[in-house]
Amino acid sequence: MTHSFKTGLMLAGLALGALGLADPSPAHAEDDPIRVGSFLAVTGPASFLGDPELKTLEMYIERLNESGGLNGRAVDLVHYDTAGDANKARTFVKRLLEEDEVDVILGGSTTGTTMAVIPLVERAEVPFVSFAGGVSIIDPVKPWVFKTPHTDRMACEKIFEDMQGRDITRVALISGTGGFGKSMRGQCMDVAPTFGIEIVADETYGPGDTDMVAQLTKIKNTEGVEAVVNAGFGQGPAIVTKNVAQLGFTVPLYQSHGVASKKFIELAGDAAEGVRLPAAALLVAEKLPMDDPQRPVVVGYKATYEAVHGEGSVSTFGGHALDGLMLYKGAVEAAGGIEPAAVRDALENTRGYMGTAGEVTMSADDHLGLGLSAFRMLEIRDGDWALVE
Repeated sequence: MTHSFKTGLMLAGLALGALGLADPSPAHAEDDPIRVGSFLAVTGPASFLGDPELKTLEMYIERLNESGGLNGRAVDLVHYDTAGDANKARTFVKRLLEEDEVDVILGGSTTGTTMAVIPLVERAEVPFVSFAGGVSIIDPVKPWVFKTPHTDRMACEKIFEDMQGRDITRVALISGTGGFGKSMRGQCMDVAPTFGIEIVADETYGPGDTDMVAQLTKIKNTEGVEAVVNAGFGQGPAIVTKNVAQLGFTVPLYQSHGVASKKFIELAGDAAEGVRLPAAALLVAEKLPMDDPQRPVVVGYKATYEAVHGEGSVSTFGGHALDGLMLYKGAVEAAGGIEPAAVRDALENTRGYMGTAGEVTMSADDHLGLGLSAFRMLEIRDGDWALVE
């Protein structure tokens, strides 16, 4: 089932300049709306990603149109719900490019759906900003592809960096077999030696698995395991967390930024206590120091989102959508219009943009632009997020 939404764009709660759109794309008349295409997993197992992403895009876009649009032109959001299915993603992106004739594509909730459409956007030469985590999206660099969240490789590095401070060297991996889990597992295996980490156990689980006791029992019986890292997203990590508690594990459990929403804590319940994970500062917005340069951005977005969708409803995933929208806005400003190649070049030359994920500085060799310091190490304490000092 698809959902098509046509709204416009406003970045409320953040300081915005006027967006000058001097020259329309040759494909459109001068008074035609700017077309923002999106494909997100609003339903299905990855809906905890796509739902806040779509709500964010709709919310900010609608408000701008209410205030007159962009330089007198409306901005239409054309969206299709992939339910996390890669085949649907290909179909919908083909439609966005060929029938809807969008000027940019913002979306792709998961690594799998994002990777499935990259050949289409590259061939069409339309700028694409993904909201998914896999490093393979931007490494190697693809000319027309950018992304907003921290990568799975960065997650491994941040986790192992934290382990160094706890004198942990012998680690067990348990990973989902989907696109993100498989990719993060590979990245963790690759960077572990750099941090003096030895992977002493390596287990996996499928997307439909409802119990990981067998895999975790093998890990528990492996001699010398000092910590467990779970690479995955969706319900799997919550099940792993519950099973770890049931089996009486006494070693630290680390999750990825793929669970960086309140939904994970709700699903895992009391078993989530003490779990650590790297995540964007958005989850601890009000707990950041007053002089933290990222604080106004994340506090502003959190307040704006929760005023509409309820207290405690904000997640890092909606923040990825906001960052994608802001990056496109900045690129259009710099390009002086929406001509695809000019916007692509401007995205690549983004410098010092402070978003919900951190400070972004891109280049021809880096279509993400985030350093490891953009990640914050968090711990779940008393059912909420806490900064690890």
